[in-house]
Amino acid sequence: MHRYRTHTCGALSEADIGTDVRLAGWCNRIRDHGGVLFIDLRDHYGTTQVVIDPDSPAFAQAEKLRSEWVVRVDGPVRRRPSGTENADMATGHIELYAAEIEVLGPAAELPMPVAGEQDYPEEIRLKYRFLDLRRERLHNNIILRSRVIDSLRTRMKGQGFTEFQTPILTASSPEGARDYLVPSRVHPGKFYALPQAPQQFKQLIMVAGFDRYFQIAPCFRDEDARADRSPGEFYQLDIEMSFVTQDDVFDTVEPVLRGIFEEFGKGRPVTQTFTRIPYARSMLLYGNDKPDLRNPLLIADVSEHFSDEAVTFKAFKTVIGNGGVVRAIPAPGAASQPRSFFDKLNDWARGEGSAGLGYVVLDADETGAPVGKGPIAKFIPAEVLARICKAAKVGPGDAVFFAADVEAKAARIAGLARTRIGRELKLVDEDRFELCWIVDFPMYEWNEDDKKVDFSHNPFSMPQGGLEALETQDPLTINAFQYDIVCNGIELSSGAIRNHRPDVMRKAFAIAGYDEAVLEERFGGMYRAFQYGAPPHGGIAPGVDRIVMLLAGEENLREIVLFPMNQRCEDLLMGAPAPATPKQLRELHLRSTAAPAAEPAPGTAPMASPHGA
Repeated sequence: MHRYRTHTCGALSEADIGTDVRLAGWCNRIRDHGGVLFIDLRDHYGTTQVVIDPDSPAFAQAEKLRSEWVVRVDGPVRRRPSGTENADMATGHIELYAAEIEVLGPAAELPMPVAGEQDYPEEIRLKYRFLDLRRERLHNNIILRSRVIDSLRTRMKGQGFTEFQTPILTASSPEGARDYLVPSRVHPGKFYALPQAPQQFKQLIMVAGFDRYFQIAPCFRDEDARADRSPGEFYQLDIEMSFVTQDDVFDTVEPVLRGIFEEFGKGRPVTQTFTRIPYARSMLLYGNDKPDLRNPLLIADVSEHFSDEAVTFKAFKTVIGNGGVVRAIPAPGAASQPRSFFDKLNDWARGEGSAGLGYVVLDADETGAPVGKGPIAKFIPAEVLARICKAAKVGPGDAVFFAADVEAKAARIAGLARTRIGRELKLVDEDRFELCWIVDFPMYEWNEDDKKVDFSHNPFSMPQGGLEALETQDPLTINAFQYDIVCNGIELSSGAIRNHRPDVMRKAFAIAGYDEAVLEERFGGMYRAFQYGAPPHGGIAPGVDRIVMLLAGEENLREIVLFPMNQRCEDLLMGAPAPATPKQLRELHLRSTAAPAAEPAPGTAPMASPHGA
């Protein structure tokens, strides 16, 4: 018999009844039922119920056991007594009668329980992450993550992609966030950077003649944490393809993501053909470029109706006169809501930095035409209200809210209101995956702080219309071959058809005020490579963490990452970041303004590095 186990804790079935087996695992729960002890023995694979009665030679040892002790148990497999079966357990029809128990690893008093799913403070969960990971939900999330990554690899290779590994120590490159810098010991005063993304390397792979690249790529960004963004590091399915159009990228990526959500989505419906929504239309209809298409509400621009001379509501007229807009957000069936519903939404909007949400509650006159009620209804004549109702697709029994401000701010608050109203009225179908493409991002935007035209998204995207567009069009009217994938209101990835032509690149940067010297200094390797025959290429990089978060039904990335950092980018388990010792700083030719770490005591051998294992 094997030293520790003949079976795992999830393997035994009725076919094993009557056989002697050996299990090993953790004591998940220990219950005393009138002198008979029951232990739910847990390992990576499942749980088996162990029974120890006072006649068992293992009873005295079993009485000493506590939660999370690691034990070996020997004994025969029995059928559970009738009426005690557990259909929710794979091993729920059998139990192990303990004839012998060996303690393999006793456990100290637990700082947090493992059994159950009680919520505990983040600080405790992260400091004792090894205990947190034993909990069933989190354990299953991490297994799901591994299975998703394995499936992604299989699907990419099935489409002819080759996996490559790109450098981790590289040069600093502006990707929209701060770099993590690594000082060089052999080059005093110089630093490597951890890659924010393998962007330049994957494009260089295309220039080198490798046609289809992918990688489950680690990326490092020194940015603040959010629920859908891990501080420090994250992983993405990094993809690049040569000799492709935007449609080719879409045709490649859609079956991969659709297949992943179908494989691991537990039967929830998945979009079969991803809708393509131009950026400008998304900002109008949904108030953002990350629309949740499970929400049926659509925002409407009603600025022209409030501009009507018959409308006397001065607040909106002033906004429009100053170049702003008025956006309408429908609220189907909201006429039956109490006054508190409208007041709370108005207060919420003010808390979001808005002046508030105007609203009209809709009733009907004797002809069935809409009649408005509410604070601003008296300022809107019936014929104008009818046009507003038609634009917002509302009628009697509904309500309509209004956001008025400069376009960007009005879009933002209208988008947030659309989400809130959709959820409060229970209009959002939570049990499905709705995916779409956002396309036609503007190449440039106006930088109000610097009073200049600047890149709005990715400076290395190919402008639609190429060099001719750059030379003949107003820069603020030029779109780029840039695209995002969005699922249920979460941005999964950004991508683009790349600007592979040095002449087009020089002009694109010149419009934003950057001369060729900037290209040489900041992106010299890639810029020079493009001068030696670069193929048209494009790619994308869906976020693995966010995909798994959606599949697991979690709202925070911490729940699907093995060892995440806290909101302050601290690893509470390993104690990172930590101060360097004076000796380490001297070797790196650095000085620190913070208090130095203590040097090891004389004669103390440094701890061996685990990385050679």
